[in-house]
Amino acid sequence: MKLIERNDYLEKLVETKGTPDIKVITGVRRCGKSKLLETFISYVQKNEPEANIIHVNFNLPEYDQLLTYRALYDYISDKYQDGTSNYVMIDEVQMCEDFEKAVNGLHASERYDIYITGSNAFLLSSDLATLFTGRTFEVKLYPFSFAEFVKYYGLDNVYDAFDRYIIEGGMSGSYLYRKQEAKFDYIADIYNTLIVRDIRQKYKIRNVPLMDRISEYMMDNISNLSSARSIADTLSGNKDKINHKTVNAYMQYLCNAFAFYKVRRYDIRGKKYLTSNDKYYLSDHTFRYAKLGTRNMDYGRVIENIVAIELMRRGYEVYAGRLYQKEIDFVAIRRSEKLYIQVSENISGENTFEREVSSLLQIKDVYPKLLLARTRHGMTDYEGIQIIDVADWLLS
Repeated sequence: MKLIERNDYLEKLVETKGTPDIKVITGVRRCGKSKLLETFISYVQKNEPEANIIHVNFNLPEYDQLLTYRALYDYISDKYQDGTSNYVMIDEVQMCEDFEKAVNGLHASERYDIYITGSNAFLLSSDLATLFTGRTFEVKLYPFSFAEFVKYYGLDNVYDAFDRYIIEGGMSGSYLYRKQEAKFDYIADIYNTLIVRDIRQKYKIRNVPLMDRISEYMMDNISNLSSARSIADTLSGNKDKINHKTVNAYMQYLCNAFAFYKVRRYDIRGKKYLTSNDKYYLSDHTFRYAKLGTRNMDYGRVIENIVAIELMRRGYEVYAGRLYQKEIDFVAIRRSEKLYIQVSENISGENTFEREVSSLLQIKDVYPKLLLARTRHGMTDYEGIQIIDVADWLLS
């Protein structure tokens, strides 16, 4: 498979090199965690040829004898070399029984620089502080961005490339297949076999059909305001009443596995978070096509999904805004920086344009306001609102 350098992620690992933190690479299955670790190993080998790198990849059967924490701990301890930097790199760490005991023991010895990847359902962001007694540094990895997609294929026409990215998405393993149907089969298999299977195994889910129905409902309603109670009411049949607490738990499991990301609502005027209804976005928008088909492409929602994940990729805290009775697609916050963003597929119609800008015009503070749409031309300004083609913004 063709590889491209994902320098932003590599730099995050390089910046923490030598710190006592346990470095944990997280992200949806098959988004490139193992490849990133391999790239980092190559970096260390090039820049520290004398370093001792102990790499355990549990995807390979040659490490099957290390599937207990004691065996893993002893194996790494035996490979320690005095007088040099010792790096420990463990891929798919959750395959080792009680892996946290081995990692905590190695960390407590203060002799190793530790980097790990693992299945999302078993290595949750919310669980890192509980699993590991030492401080952790999380590198959040996402599927290929539009910029990485363009770089991978060497595309020149930005707008045509974006049309293609909407369909093909960022799961780079699918790029090896020529036909779109085969690409979707690959992506659906990732979702079914690798994401959902992990969730079932982790949480011992008995009502698998219900979880599938919830998952497909969330896919079909990306960017819509949703709640566990509203989904339970929608999915309840004439005879069966679905408990909203069960729905809420299953939704949380899907988010834990990085299949979906939850975006909370934020009251811009009151400067407070709202507890009712949230928005959910897929980690890669093509999961929707692969699972539900392409009869209803709904480009507007898909483009909004792409923008949401890109904002997270760039390190923003992302919220869905509300001002008076109007909705703002995104309030993006990064330290002292704040952006207000509306997303639309097409703003060529006067009514659509007025609807999209009216929400932004009501915001009276000085932070930037953006309207992202498929304009296919350069940036313009409308009463202080920057109107930018979404493909150009994704490459900026």
